[in-house]
Amino acid sequence: MLAGNRRFVAGTPDHPNQDAARRAQLAPGQEPFAVILGCSDSRLAAEIIFDQGLGDLFVVRTAGHVLGAEVLGSLEYATSVLGCRLVVVLGHDSCGAVAAARTAVEDGLPAAGFVRDVVERVTPSVLAARAAGLTEDSDIIDEHIRHTVQLIMDRSRVLSEQVQSGEVAVVGLAYQLAEGSARMVTSHGVESGK
Repeated sequence: MLAGNRRFVAGTPDHPNQDAARRAQLAPGQEPFAVILGCSDSRLAAEIIFDQGLGDLFVVRTAGHVLGAEVLGSLEYATSVLGCRLVVVLGHDSCGAVAAARTAVEDGLPAAGFVRDVVERVTPSVLAARAAGLTEDSDIIDEHIRHTVQLIMDRSRVLSEQVQSGEVAVVGLAYQLAEGSARMVTSHGVESGK
C-alpha cells in the first residue's frame, strides 16, 4: 500500500484494477487484501491515495475514524470472511472531528446532535495527548490514530487473536493532505502487514 501511495505522491499512479474486465471478474465475489478504517473526510479516498483498484480494499469510513459495534463488526468481517490480512486505521491532518473534540475540551462546550457522539469518542485521544504535553495538531492526530488502533486491539477478541497468531497486522497511518503522503504511526503484527 505504501508503494502505491508513493506512486500517488509522485504523480505516477498505475490505476490498477479499474477497468471493465476487473469489474466483471469481481462480480461473483471479492477478495480484498486490506481493510481500511478511515475518516469520512472527502479529501481522503483510500483507493486513490494508495493507487488501488476495484476489489483491492474493503473501506469503512466514519467521521474521525471513530469506532462502534458496526465498525468492529465490519473489520472482523473483512478479516474473518473476506480474508484481509491487513487492517489500517487511516487518520489525517486537518481532521474536523479531532478539531471539534479539541475545541470541546478547551471551551467546555459540547457539540450538538449526533455530532456530540463523534466528539465524545475522539475526546479521550485529545485528553491523552494533553496529559502527555502534546499540543501540535500532528501530535494530537497521531495520538488519536494510536488510540483507535489500541481500541481495536482491546475491543475485538477476533482481531487481537488474529494479530497474536500472525494472521493479521493492524497498523495506523497518518495522511498529509497537501503532500498526499502517508506515514506509519503505530503497528501490531507488522511482519504480516509489510
